[in-house]
Amino acid sequence: MMRRKHYNVVAAVIEVDGKVLCMQRGVTRYTYTSHLWEFPGGKVEEGETPEQALHRELLEEMDLDVEVHEHLAIVTHGYPDFIITLAAYRCTASTTDFTMREHAASRWLPWEELTSLPWCAADEKLILKFENTSKL
Repeated sequence: MMRRKHYNVVAAVIEVDGKVLCMQRGVTRYTYTSHLWEFPGGKVEEGETPEQALHRELLEEMDLDVEVHEHLAIVTHGYPDFIITLAAYRCTASTTDFTMREHAASRWLPWEELTSLPWCAADEKLILKFENTSKL
């Protein structure tokens, strides 16, 4: 049996006026992540801290400069072809303007409406953790 690759991934939880930024993926190489929603972020590269990776990824993918704050939650999820450990951080941005370079759509939703979207499985696990914490 082939061993699945493991990635360390970071996600930004950006809240403005009580609404959280949600990003929809476009077509991906895996049908089980295509067109689903996620918190913006990406892979941690070798030599980077999670905070540095999050800052870099949002600049690259969205031209959005964020300030990374506290760690909120972490989940591990095994997809059919790979495994990710996803760490979420609270972030702030000085603007809500950004450029979608890699996503198909974006939405700002109140916390209580997050579950109305079809999320990537790992991000869905984060949302469940958020519902069970007083941190947010």
